[in-house]
Amino acid sequence: MNAFFRAAGLSISAMAIATSINAAEHDEDHNADYRTFMASGEVKYGQIGDSYTSDLVMYLAGNQFMVMEELIKDFQSKNSDIGTIYVETIPPGQILKGQILKQGQINGENTAQNPDLYASVNLGHLKNLKAASIMSDYLVYTHNKLELMVAAGNPKGIKGPEDLGRDDLVQSHPNPLTEGIFKFYGSEMLKDMGLFDKVTAGAECKSCWAVEGKTWFTSRHHRETPQRIEDGTADVGIVWTTEVVHAKATGRGVEGVEIPAPLNKIDKVSYAMGALSTGRNPYNAMRFLAYLGTDEAQGIYAKYGFVGASAAELKLKPIPAKK
Repeated sequence: MNAFFRAAGLSISAMAIATSINAAEHDEDHNADYRTFMASGEVKYGQIGDSYTSDLVMYLAGNQFMVMEELIKDFQSKNSDIGTIYVETIPPGQILKGQILKQGQINGENTAQNPDLYASVNLGHLKNLKAASIMSDYLVYTHNKLELMVAAGNPKGIKGPEDLGRDDLVQSHPNPLTEGIFKFYGSEMLKDMGLFDKVTAGAECKSCWAVEGKTWFTSRHHRETPQRIEDGTADVGIVWTTEVVHAKATGRGVEGVEIPAPLNKIDKVSYAMGALSTGRNPYNAMRFLAYLGTDEAQGIYAKYGFVGASAAELKLKPIPAKK
């Protein structure tokens, strides 16, 4: 299988993003987080029961939502015998704690606890599955980095992450409970700059004011932050670079302000995926893991602003034990 693993370095193409994302028009509907891709090309939304019956079931870190339609359709074109693929894209901590390690519900309906594949931006989540004896190996298949999202034209003149210490800005950030982007990376960046207490007041909540009237913690930041910025109820938010690329490609009234390394955490943000031993479709899971190492898959991720994985990262390896 490792012969399939090759990294690619293709440039971002906003036009290709805009034309390939049919799911974007559904993004206001939370069912867009739960999609079933049919071999015929049809995409169904919110069919939670498909998590029990599909030929391949994947629960993935939600910030990849914009990639999935093009990626899955390309995979299915090469594996036409896989008739249905169920893909969930929500915060990985929420998946781990609320859907794999215990029975969870979506829209009042039970969701399967045994996806074939699980991916997170935090290897610690996979270590928990190893400790539970339901996952043993993983690979890293792409990378991302932090960026600031602001209104188009940058009317507040935000120059970089140090401006998060300004008193005249209303901020919209991912919540620290279920969104790894903030729990593991955004909060660390703020601590590196000595701004954590000022920006968050140490709050741990979601869909709430961390600092009344100043810092809002979202539930799903990739939806809420661009909307709040467009509505004028927020001036800036910590997001992934890929979310800025996606928002601009789909005509949102936002733009990005780059965060320099190492504050953007590009050296730490790795997307790790592994197959669950409890999954119903182990062969199809391994086929998808192999596909992630192809030039086509790596090129699709690169098109959406992700940073390619190396050939070494794309090889399966044992999950380290929890310390």
